[in-house]
Amino acid sequence: MEQFARWFAEAAGEHGAAGLPEANAAVFATASAAGQPSARTVLLKGFDHRGLVIYTNYTSRKGRESAENPFGSLVFPWYALQRQVVVIGAVERVSRAETERYFTSRPRGSQLGAWASHQSEIIESRESLDARAARLAERWPPGTPVPTPPFWGGLRLVPRTVEFWQGRTDRLHDRLRYRRAAEGTDLWVVERLSP
Repeated sequence: MEQFARWFAEAAGEHGAAGLPEANAAVFATASAAGQPSARTVLLKGFDHRGLVIYTNYTSRKGRESAENPFGSLVFPWYALQRQVVVIGAVERVSRAETERYFTSRPRGSQLGAWASHQSEIIESRESLDARAARLAERWPPGTPVPTPPFWGGLRLVPRTVEFWQGRTDRLHDRLRYRRAAEGTDLWVVERLSP
């Protein structure tokens, strides 16, 4: 996670580095219980020694698949830096307390949006979504706290492998894979992979 933090800081523009737009954007891949894969772009909202955290509606496709088949992958495609990071591991829900702390930090519109969107479900029209959002804005007028939806929360990807890919000339890229030495430990093996 120290290496990830260094690369993330460079991508995000800390310390006078790249400053890529939405450096926290990543492709999150999951699979159904039957093994059918799906992927979508998400925003990383935090990371530490426990793993990388995104937030979602638990009834969404990614939420359901993460419950049915609790493994996933995040890919950070930092093209302008000729870098990518690929994280593979188990997916778990973050604590309710952590979810609620994050939810209260979100802009009010995003809080209402979490209630309004039945993510991944078919809807009748844009108007029906807007009407649902308007009803919720009336239910919790400005100045009224918006509670955290019970169906919404964080997913943590607990890394088993983290690959750092750095582009080089002649397609002779650097690929370093950190692999957890044993489940439940913080011991890692570093392996260089052929490009």
